[in-house]
Amino acid sequence: MSNKLRTDLANRVDGSLDQLISVTQRLVGVASPNPPSDTFDVAVVAEALLSEIPGIEIERVEPEPRVVSLVARIKSGKPGRRLIFNGHLDTFPLLENLPWTVPPLGGVLKDGKLYGRGVCDMKGGIACSLLAARLLADNRDAWSGEIVLTLAGDEENMGSLGSGWLLKHVPHAAGDANICGDVGSPKVVRFGEKGLMWVEIEASGSPAHGAHVHRGVNAIDRLRTALDRLKDLEELPFQAPPVVTRAIADAKAISEPLSGSGESQTLQRVTVNIGTIEAGTSPNLVPTHAIARADIRLPVGITTDVLVRQLDEWLAPLEGVTWKAIRRFEPSFTAPDHEIVRRTAEVAGEVLGEIPAVNMRVGGSDSRWYRMFDVPTVVLGLTPFNMGGPDEYVLVDELLAVAKIHTLVAYDFLSAEQ
Repeated sequence: MSNKLRTDLANRVDGSLDQLISVTQRLVGVASPNPPSDTFDVAVVAEALLSEIPGIEIERVEPEPRVVSLVARIKSGKPGRRLIFNGHLDTFPLLENLPWTVPPLGGVLKDGKLYGRGVCDMKGGIACSLLAARLLADNRDAWSGEIVLTLAGDEENMGSLGSGWLLKHVPHAAGDANICGDVGSPKVVRFGEKGLMWVEIEASGSPAHGAHVHRGVNAIDRLRTALDRLKDLEELPFQAPPVVTRAIADAKAISEPLSGSGESQTLQRVTVNIGTIEAGTSPNLVPTHAIARADIRLPVGITTDVLVRQLDEWLAPLEGVTWKAIRRFEPSFTAPDHEIVRRTAEVAGEVLGEIPAVNMRVGGSDSRWYRMFDVPTVVLGLTPFNMGGPDEYVLVDELLAVAKIHTLVAYDFLSAEQ
C-alpha cells in the first residue's frame, strides 16, 4: 500500500472538517424519529449527499410505506473484496418537551460540540462513513473491489424492515466485512454484542373487595412470584468462549471509564430489566389481571432457547400465569483477531495516539444482522452524550477522528494483497 496516499487521505480528512460538520447538520436537520420508523424525508437528504459521489449507484428500498433504506455502491473497476459501511437513519423521538437549550433539529455547533437529535445515534457516524466513501471514490485506482453503503431505517425497532430486510433481499448489501459507525467511542473497537429477549408475563386472578382478600385471588401476587423466577435467570451458569472472556478482561481498564463501572460484569452475565408493570384499578379491589414486560440481555455463551426452556420449566407450574417471548436475537461476535477488527484497532491507535480497547458491546445494533449473515463486523463510532435526552451532542474532535479511522481502515482493507 502507498504510505504517501495513506498520508494524503488522512490529510484530506483533516481538510474536510467543515464538510463533515455540514453533512452531519444536514442529516440532523431532518426529523426521523422511531416510532414511527419514518425515514422517508431523511433518506431524501442522504440520497442527495450520496449522489454527490461520482459514479455511485444508488438504490432506494421501501419494504413498507415511508420505511426507506438506501443501498449505494462504489466500484473500483477491479476485482476484489466488498466492504460495507452500515448505518441507520432513524433516531430516538425528538421529545421536545424535554429541557433542550438548543433546537433538536438545529445542528447547533458550539464550543467544539455539535448538537441535535440523532447526532450521535447515529447521523454523525453516517457522515463519517460518507466522507470515507467519497475520499476513496476519488482514489479508486488505488484499491480493488467495491464499497457499499447501507443506510437503513427501522434500527430502533430492531431492524427487520431495515438492515435485516436488505440482507435478505439485496445480495450486495452483504460483503467481506462491515464497518458500522454506531455509538460507542473511537477508543473502543466493538467486535460483538449481547443478545436480547423481550418477554411478556401475564397473571390472572379472581375478584374480591380489598377487605375480603380470602374471597379472591390477587393477580399481582401471582405476577410477583413469576417475576422473582424471571430474575433468577441472572444466576444461570454458562460457558463463554475463552477468546471473548479474555478480550473483555483486557479491555476493562480502558472501556469501563468510558462506558461505566461494572460494564465488564454486565457483558458476562444475563441481565433482566423489568420495564413495565400494569395491574389493578383501585387499592381496595383485588386485581384480576396483571402484566409485566421485561428486557433480558444475554452474553455470548448462552442462547435464547436456553432461557425459553428455563422459563417454561419455572413458570408452567404457577397457576394463572402465562408468558411469551416478544422479540429474540442471539448474542453475536466476530473473532477479535479477525482482520477487520485488527485493522480497525491498529488504525484507531494510529489516529488517536493511544491503544484502543477491543471489546464486546452491551447494547444492540444492526451489526447483529450482519453477523447473522456471516459478515465480519466491527463497530466504531462516536461517544454518545445525552443520547435520547435533551441536548444530545458529539465532540467535533471525535467526529474528525472517526472519519479518519473509517477512511484508513477501508483503504487498508481494500488495498491489501489477497
